Amino acid sequence: MHWQSLFSHAPEVRCLEDGTLAPAHPLCTLTELARFIELVHMKYCLAKPYAETPDYPLVDPRELLPSFEPSLFEYAALPGFSMVIFDRPLSPLDEVFQYDILRTCHDPDAAPAGDFCLLEENIHRHNQEAFERHLPKHQREAFREATSALSIADPAAYSTLIQFLGHMDRAHVFSRDSRGEFYLSGIYASFPSDLDTELKRFGLKIKKFQPGNNRLYVANREFVYQFLMELYGYPISSERKTSAAIFARRLHKMGERFCIKVLGQSDRTITTLMSAEPGRPYPQVTKTCLVRLESRSAEALNPLEQGGYFLDPQRRVLLVRITYRQHKYDPNNVRQERAISVLRQEIIHPHTGQALTGINLIKDSYTMVLKLNDIVRGEFMGRVLYKGREVVENTETHEKRLKFLHAWLTKHQRRMVGYSDEFYASITKVLDSYLFNKDYLDIFSAQLHDVYQEVWKLYSFIQQARRVKQLQDLKGRLYRGKKISYNEMITLTVKIITEFKFEAVNYFPELMDKAIHFAEQILSDRYLVKKYVSRKDEDLTPSGLHIKKYYGRLVGLVDELNAIRRIRTTT
Repeated sequence: MHWQSLFSHAPEVRCLEDGTLAPAHPLCTLTELARFIELVHMKYCLAKPYAETPDYPLVDPRELLPSFEPSLFEYAALPGFSMVIFDRPLSPLDEVFQYDILRTCHDPDAAPAGDFCLLEENIHRHNQEAFERHLPKHQREAFREATSALSIADPAAYSTLIQFLGHMDRAHVFSRDSRGEFYLSGIYASFPSDLDTELKRFGLKIKKFQPGNNRLYVANREFVYQFLMELYGYPISSERKTSAAIFARRLHKMGERFCIKVLGQSDRTITTLMSAEPGRPYPQVTKTCLVRLESRSAEALNPLEQGGYFLDPQRRVLLVRITYRQHKYDPNNVRQERAISVLRQEIIHPHTGQALTGINLIKDSYTMVLKLNDIVRGEFMGRVLYKGREVVENTETHEKRLKFLHAWLTKHQRRMVGYSDEFYASITKVLDSYLFNKDYLDIFSAQLHDVYQEVWKLYSFIQQARRVKQLQDLKGRLYRGKKISYNEMITLTVKIITEFKFEAVNYFPELMDKAIHFAEQILSDRYLVKKYVSRKDEDLTPSGLHIKKYYGRLVGLVDELNAIRRIRTTT
């Protein structure tokens, strides 16, 4: 498929002879403008570079799964940009950011003009000069030729402009003019980023920081920073992404209706932060990029092939959009570091722009097990970021395999805690076959002791966290995804806590704290206490007597766990 034919049948746009896109209808709402701009970005910032760049670095589907990892590679030849749309006119003196102003015949602060504008030529010259100041010299002549007959501020010119904006530092801005219509109102904008204040305020809010406690701040700063950034779809990374995230946070708190879009030259992914409906604590996060379909399942392949969804059928390249759901910080959640998770996966049709849902691209469990098998066998070809600072290429040595496993377990840790027993069993079978292989134990204990212990620590944490997650589910009377009775809840809780008691000395302190917390919450269940514990034995059924008896056992077990915790703390 030629990139110029992309979205030629999309109802929102008109595809002109040269391939440029123009709005098919007036862009009256923020959502309509954001949708038009999204189509332009996918065509000119993803599909066009893919067609013109040999060995274009497609995004690995796992990179779209939280937690997000920073990329250490910068593809300078690829486009990159940041932008913001305001659903209101701008007031330059009152705005909280700086930008170079572009003019229109209907500037927000100008007197209303009629259909004929006497200053159109002067405005066009002003806008061209504003652009050229921030373009590389080798692009200026091409820019003048491309825009000589265009009204630069008009959204209809955006397909042409993005090819220059994609190589310009800083952001561009859309807002409404005096008539209420959207226009390109600024370039070379700087998003303010008061990171220090936001980070400390957020850390205090979730009780990871305490006033005057420097030791606690140093211990938890990286966790708070990572969690805060991930709420907005990013790892701890470049200034462009950090400022976009913090600016979106600020605008959302101010009640603005806005849309921020950022394309990084390292992640090759367009991240969109858009104000959601009132009452939501965070803006909506989506990511759009080009990925290669790895699944060979006929269930996934057939509808994509028959529907014409492949941008490049030979390499099975797809345009995908992932929408995420943010989670408030909960210190008692076993997966407390989970700031964001996948809400929806969509595959974008290259002709119509319509989205196909229902196909699992990035959570393909079968592919995940295959990759894990390839890693432990030393057959995986690729690269991974180990501990956020070391790029490891391929898995030809045991050291590289262990580092790959460390990165793999770190990436999938919180998902493994919630996996079904069947799928988790297939994962552990692969891991155990490698980590406990008698032929490798001498190498692991002598030459690779430190990295092996790091992998083992991660693996042990996941195994223990799954046990504690069962208690968290039982608190809501859930077991293996099904609702259960109070009788089953209390019986299973006593069984798990009894086993836990004999292994408690080996448990991570934070997981032991959570196990005790969930058990105490079960003991505090008002209905349980009122219906069974507070009643006389003669008023209870055999099932009720069983619940009351096991409730007493659980009280004793929790007391024993608290005693073990006190001993561990003092020693």
